Amino acid sequence: MPLKIEIATPDDAPSLAALHIATAQHLTSIHGPGPWSRNVTERGVLFAQRQASVYVLRSRKQVVATLTIGTRKPWAIDRKYFTKCNRPLYLTSMAVAPDWQRQGLGRLCITEAMKIARQWPADAIFLDAYDAEASAGEFYRKCGFREVGRVSYRNTPLIYFEMLL
Repeated sequence: MPLKIEIATPDDAPSLAALHIATAQHLTSIHGPGPWSRNVTERGVLFAQRQASVYVLRSRKQVVATLTIGTRKPWAIDRKYFTKCNRPLYLTSMAVAPDWQRQGLGRLCITEAMKIARQWPADAIFLDAYDAEASAGEFYRKCGFREVGRVSYRNTPLIYFEMLL
C-alpha cells in the first residue's frame, strides 16, 4: 500500500471533514456520545489550514489519516504543565479513517510529526488527549510521549502529553 504524507490543500477540505466526521461517529458508536462526537465542517478545516500546517496521509489518492502541527497554543493547553522550552509545536486533530485503524498509520503519523518537528526546528511536541475510554492517551504513551498533567477544561477531562526532541 503506497502511502504519502503531504501538506493538505484547500481542495482536501471535503475529504478532511469527512474523515473527522467518520472518526467521530466511529468513536461515538463504541464509547457513546462525548466531546469526540463533534462534527467538523469544511469551513472548520479551512480555518485550521490558516492557523497551522495540516498534513494528510494518502493511500493512492484517498485521504486515510491527518494531523495538524502548529506553533500556536491550542485553547485547552496550559503551558505550566509542560517542560519549559523555546520552540514547542502542538500536535492537534490527528485522525485515522476507521477502516484504516490498527494498521500502523497512527504510529506512522507520529513518526512523520517527529520528522517535521525536527526540521521545523522545534524542541518539543505538546498535545492533549481526552481523559476517557475514547482517549488516544495509551497510544501516545506507546509512541514515547510522557504524561505531564491532567486537567479539566470546560468540563472536559484532558491528559497533557509531551515529547522532547
